[in-house]
Amino acid sequence: MLRPGAAASRTVGDALRERFPADLSGSMEVVVQQDGRGALDPAALSAYANTLSRLPDVARVDYALGTVVRGSRTAPPNATSVRFRAAGDDLLQVVPAVDYASTQARALVHATRALPAPSGSTVLVGGAPAVLVDGRSAIGDRLPLALGLIVLATFVLLFLFTGSVLLPVKAILLNGLCTCAVFGAAVWIFSDGHLSGLLDFTPGPLDTSMPVLLFCIAFGLSMDYEVFLLSRIKEVRDTGASNVEAVATGLARVGRIVSTAAALLAVTFVAFATSSVRFIQMFGVGTALAIVLDATLIRGVLVPAFMRVAGGANWWAPGPLRALHRRFGLHEHVEDVPQPVAPPPAPRDSATADTPVRSSD
Repeated sequence: MLRPGAAASRTVGDALRERFPADLSGSMEVVVQQDGRGALDPAALSAYANTLSRLPDVARVDYALGTVVRGSRTAPPNATSVRFRAAGDDLLQVVPAVDYASTQARALVHATRALPAPSGSTVLVGGAPAVLVDGRSAIGDRLPLALGLIVLATFVLLFLFTGSVLLPVKAILLNGLCTCAVFGAAVWIFSDGHLSGLLDFTPGPLDTSMPVLLFCIAFGLSMDYEVFLLSRIKEVRDTGASNVEAVATGLARVGRIVSTAAALLAVTFVAFATSSVRFIQMFGVGTALAIVLDATLIRGVLVPAFMRVAGGANWWAPGPLRALHRRFGLHEHVEDVPQPVAPPPAPRDSATADTPVRSSD
């Protein structure tokens, strides 16, 4: 079986990163659209290309008039240069000297977009670095709304289930703590390069979509375990038990179920770490770590400790919310099972009843 580190694609990728400063696969595509008719003035286009080539971390700029490096033309146009011009628009290929996913590449995208466009034209910046910048921006713009909806829905559902204001807040904070720990471990392993020898991957920046995916899965599984535990604690509490007794009994009842489910899921996701694809490895290790942390440290230690310290405040809610919970809350109803009715005693015969019983000698 071919090891991932010995694959030809991996060897070529390592050679490109280590020996060649220019990254063609991560180049930026700069399109200069003429507002009027006709092509852009060659002098203005050349001046704009020279300015681009002087930006930090730019290896070279290829366009219809040749190749420019640090403001100096190093190669004249050739037969393939016609591909940089079409229908009056010009394409400039900016080849960065750094990895397209690096911080320097993202800074290069912002610097390129900040440059003034040639007179009478509009500049559009694309390519792998620009896609990464735009993707991060889109996620960042929508992230507060998404987090707000998740927190609101979680709070409402847990309140309707428990009738408490404190328990939903506790669940959200502890689940967020678990997610942050997973993010830190993912950076430590896959970005900083720890365990790269064991898992056989090349360290690099985290994929933009990976934190979102890990958050959704880790938060959802954590909330499942939270509901399992709270349901048993509330069940004992509703029978009139004290807070301490309810927490201890509920944890004892559900602990084995949560531990078994977590072990099964963790083993399944750890299997993804055997993949030769770094994205799949990150997904498997991150999810398995989130499950193990939640089932052990969060559910087994922090949740019982918090509820023990909070005491009766665990089940507190203001008067209006208590009334709302009594009206719309989620309750576990136990159906009344009819008890079997004993048959009436058989009527005794009057003659038999009046006849005295004679004992035998």
